[in-house]
Amino acid sequence: MSDLAERLLNGDKRALARGISLVEDDDPAGWALVKAVYPKTGNASVVGFTGPPGAGKSTLIGALIRVQRAAERDVAVLSIDPSSPFRGGALLGDRIRLTEHFLDPGVFIRSMATRGALGGLAEASLQAALLMDAAGKDDVFLETVGVGQAEVDVIDHADSVVLVLIPGSGDSIQALKAGVMEIPDIIVVNKSDHPLADTMVREIRGVLALAPQEGWRVPILKTEASRGEGIEALAEKLNEHRAFVEAEGTLSERRRRNLMAEVLGIATMRLRRALEASLERDTEVQALLDEVVARRMDPASAASAILARGAVDPGAAAREDVAD
Repeated sequence: MSDLAERLLNGDKRALARGISLVEDDDPAGWALVKAVYPKTGNASVVGFTGPPGAGKSTLIGALIRVQRAAERDVAVLSIDPSSPFRGGALLGDRIRLTEHFLDPGVFIRSMATRGALGGLAEASLQAALLMDAAGKDDVFLETVGVGQAEVDVIDHADSVVLVLIPGSGDSIQALKAGVMEIPDIIVVNKSDHPLADTMVREIRGVLALAPQEGWRVPILKTEASRGEGIEALAEKLNEHRAFVEAEGTLSERRRRNLMAEVLGIATMRLRRALEASLERDTEVQALLDEVVARRMDPASAASAILARGAVDPGAAAREDVAD
């Protein structure tokens, strides 16, 4: 095992930061690090926070960190930010978010750029969460970029999903209608001092009543994160949900689904990269694309022809990404 892996497993924050940077940069050393520490993962409680922009997810997480730290739990936060159009890095940084916890040795905070990834989470987010888990964190909080209805892939990364909404917002009302309402285990109406907070709670209850009433009943909590109100109740509900999925045996099912989705995601990413590389050097593929541009062949037929030729070597992508 490498020195970096040993330091990470011993809880070294610098080693964890270095490991996440390697994974985010798609460095072979990062994949080798994940491979080395993976058997030590699976202990952290991974919670995803999703919801429209401005709902107060960061403030809510900050307040929840205070509660978890009071319970002597080590916490890691992975905030997925929009990518800078100039440098590709996180547009918002971890020093801007959650500043009161930045110097707490029991809290690790990291921002990660989406780099164009759809669904609210960066491609390397689960790999980063695995490293946080291996480093001994009790809780790993994943905060999505806050793009609204598209960010449903948080369910493929978390043991529990919290949907954060705010009253009086058109985005929140749209979220009631979107597929995102199908994924939360807990719903939080933040900024609950708003006069329309109770109305929103009733609307959400009405939407949830349309779903099959089986298993876990999704609770609706009112919070005022900036003042720390309702946060202890949220921590209790997260504990209850964790206990429920463990007792029902669905935690292992969730994690199996999450890991299968990650395997498929990595395979898809490598196949796409291999295909892009083949397009640059394969004259026959270029000829097919020319036919599409000239409107003599449709895109779907061209794609089928490329796949039928076996133009992509998936093994090449894997050999580039994985260190022996």
